[in-house]
Amino acid sequence: MTSQAFTTDLGLQVPAITTDQMREVDRVAIEELGPNLYQMMENAGRSLAVTILETLGAAWSQTPITVLCGTGGNGGGGICAARHLANRGADVTVVVTDPGGLAPVPSEQLAIYRATAGRMAEASALDALRPGLIVDAVIGYSLHGPPRGVARKTIDWAGAQSAPVISLDVPSGIDATTGESSGSQVRASVTLTLALPKTGLDAETSDDLWLADLGIPEEVYRRVGIDVPTGLFGDRFRLPLRPFGV
Repeated sequence: MTSQAFTTDLGLQVPAITTDQMREVDRVAIEELGPNLYQMMENAGRSLAVTILETLGAAWSQTPITVLCGTGGNGGGGICAARHLANRGADVTVVVTDPGGLAPVPSEQLAIYRATAGRMAEASALDALRPGLIVDAVIGYSLHGPPRGVARKTIDWAGAQSAPVISLDVPSGIDATTGESSGSQVRASVTLTLALPKTGLDAETSDDLWLADLGIPEEVYRRVGIDVPTGLFGDRFRLPLRPFGV
């Protein structure tokens, strides 16, 4: 099942976009108008950290948080969120599927995270962790085929835990365009999707859906041919969403 549009809590209709459209939005932003990748990753990570803190409420400082990160931009956003949490004294552990394979910007995020009191754990040591909350930042909108290798094992581990899961952008293992899964997948309690919701997101992939502002100008969307409501976020940086008509 796919959703072509979503609605905010104030009744604004928000278009859903495909993987190809999101890739073009990223390209126009990074290569032509901004914001750059560093800025978007920081915006994503901070919004994710806020979502985690609000989800945990008063228990945030006593809850062990495990942040599962892939090697691309989604993982970089997860690492950024972990740093914000660690800076506040949260009990946070980052697990990167392949630390040596991190893309340049996520690698810089990891270097900054290492300056905090936050912990690192190898993917091979996942079974020793006892998380009270899991953050899924393994695979974003760019999934091609079923998850493989360490990414698949990490996703399977998350699915076997009793802790709730917060996914960044799209629950890992879900095709962002179709909503289909051809293998391992995360069932998210909360999903914080980025920039605009993806067509593959619906009530079956996540119980609670939020949209994070990455600071992308409306002109970027216009150049890609996407009609976005003016002032969509108003005085907020995150919005609750539901599929249009639900």
